[in-house]
Amino acid sequence: MEEFTPKTAEELELKEIGYEKTNGVATVTLNRPHSYNAYSTGSLIELAKAFNDASYDDSIAVIVMTGAGNKAFCTGGDLKEYEKLYTKRPHDYWKYMGLFRSYIESIMNNGKPTIARLNGIVVGGGNESQLACDLSIIAEHAYIKQVGTSVGSVACGGATQWLTLFVGDRRAREILMFNEPISPSKALDWGLVNQVVPSVTKDGEFIEGASSEEIRMALKEENGYAIDLTKLDEAVETMTDKLKDKFYECTRYTKQQMNFFKDFAWHSTIGHARDWLSLHFTSLEPYEGMTAFVEKRQPRYKELRDKMADGGSIEFLWGPYEHECPKCNAKGIPSEFEYCGKCGSKLDLNGSS
Repeated sequence: MEEFTPKTAEELELKEIGYEKTNGVATVTLNRPHSYNAYSTGSLIELAKAFNDASYDDSIAVIVMTGAGNKAFCTGGDLKEYEKLYTKRPHDYWKYMGLFRSYIESIMNNGKPTIARLNGIVVGGGNESQLACDLSIIAEHAYIKQVGTSVGSVACGGATQWLTLFVGDRRAREILMFNEPISPSKALDWGLVNQVVPSVTKDGEFIEGASSEEIRMALKEENGYAIDLTKLDEAVETMTDKLKDKFYECTRYTKQQMNFFKDFAWHSTIGHARDWLSLHFTSLEPYEGMTAFVEKRQPRYKELRDKMADGGSIEFLWGPYEHECPKCNAKGIPSEFEYCGKCGSKLDLNGSS
């Protein structure tokens, strides 16, 4: 049937991701290095297309997901796009979350073992993406991090649902509430990944347990340091070879059975999360968090808390819609406005609220 006929990247008309099939392995590469491989709305559509195609292609035994370059695997949703589009049209975020849900489910439900090749930092929805995969290998210069509560969002696209399954309750709360980087060694110890491989070299020689300073110099290619993903590729190839030498339908059903708790947590919460996130986009927290990200400054966390403690509203940028203009009769003017936004007249604040 035409619907199940395998296609090439060209036939799928992919622009923001790479898609290759070689020796029974399909590789899906998020190709937005200019934004540290953050996915856009269009990326989510393309990612789901690729995973679904690989699912239908009987020549494919294993799927590998990765990012372009050596700086980032995926850093989640594009916050610049969020700030530009969804803080202005919050109801459209509900539509966006529908695309995100389809993308995540295309990983979980493709019937093929899926490996996350973590070639760089893994942030926000990037971690949720690798959690959706069956197996994961991380390069030593990378790290894992959630950022939801730091940018005015909640990591309920997989992280709040699954981290307790992977690392336990206390560690999950630490990851989600502190938003601090998790090193590869800690990620391995906690069960976030299956394997860590060296990726920092000095004069062409791999360094085991590279320091943060060595990683910094390697990313900048200073003093003979560099990032080399050869061992990451070797580890991924070893893992794909092991998976290819297994019975296909038994592997598929093993994946389905092992997805039980992930499916249960996901389907019990994602619809609610989709609605709550889209409604929350109307409030001040995501506006402040994402504007701060775009402006490259620290969010004003304390200012918002103080405002709320003083009886103010953090649901509205300029306060609730409570004034009326005595001149033009415009209604619903924010409480913090001193002048009418329609005719410019000074408001009678004592008599209009």
